[in-house]
Amino acid sequence: MNAILHKDFLFSVHDEEAARAILDLRNRLKAGLLSPYLGPGLLEVAGAEAAIPASPEAVAAALNLRAPAPSRIRTNMWAVAQHIEQRRHRNTLKAWMAEIFASEPQPTALHHWLAGLSLPMIVDSWYDGAMRAALKASGRRDFVSIQGITRAGETRDIWTRVYGADDSHAEDAEASRAGTVLYEPHGGARPAGNFLVADSDYVEVLTEIDIQTPIPDVVKDRRGALGFLFLGCRFHDQMLRTYARQILKRSKGPHYAVMTGEALTRNERRFLTENGITLVDMPLHQAVDLLVG
Repeated sequence: MNAILHKDFLFSVHDEEAARAILDLRNRLKAGLLSPYLGPGLLEVAGAEAAIPASPEAVAAALNLRAPAPSRIRTNMWAVAQHIEQRRHRNTLKAWMAEIFASEPQPTALHHWLAGLSLPMIVDSWYDGAMRAALKASGRRDFVSIQGITRAGETRDIWTRVYGADDSHAEDAEASRAGTVLYEPHGGARPAGNFLVADSDYVEVLTEIDIQTPIPDVVKDRRGALGFLFLGCRFHDQMLRTYARQILKRSKGPHYAVMTGEALTRNERRFLTENGITLVDMPLHQAVDLLVG
């Protein structure tokens, strides 16, 4: 599968060609040539109603039930969280996020399949911890997770924390020796309740991210030999686009995104085009079925 990329052209594959593309991507994953970049949309793949929010807008709604925000920001997770932090304190926001994501992670068949591969790196952009749970359930001990952390209250120049397979805190050096690095740039509910969610959490990160300071060294090293496959992701918000763009920076490529073409916003289409990401135009559940066989 070869994509002819141009900065003004979105390369996409459809129908039977999309199905063939997924099978090729399956082989690339098994060969360790791609890093899955997982989003909250995977929570809806199983068909049952998710026990936890499956989008930033759903998190915003859950937070609004606890402390109603002004109508102009009510659907914006980052702004609602900032509203709560300013009026109720950071500890309240953290406690409520822990409540919202309190249900035990329920990995999908895709999570379990990915856990069984020897992938150098997996990016999980949601808070629920399903990918981490699948790695633990596989019995593997050769993985670490690296989670983004809030800088609130920090006096050190620290952006992330590393956790071993046993949930214990690990040294940064251990990440370079891991068989699989699970990178959770926005934090995770487990094992320590790290949540980058309020606007204030991202102030310093977004100031530094263009020069890559918040990106862990092991992520920078491993992406140089990898392309990315986006599954369950949306890019309708600038925050999501900024993070993905910076994580992709200096990676080998090529990159692919499983999304339904007709549902793309103008900003999402532009993001895919500008970053040379091939659109595999297919419903997510169909793509997952083909991937896991």
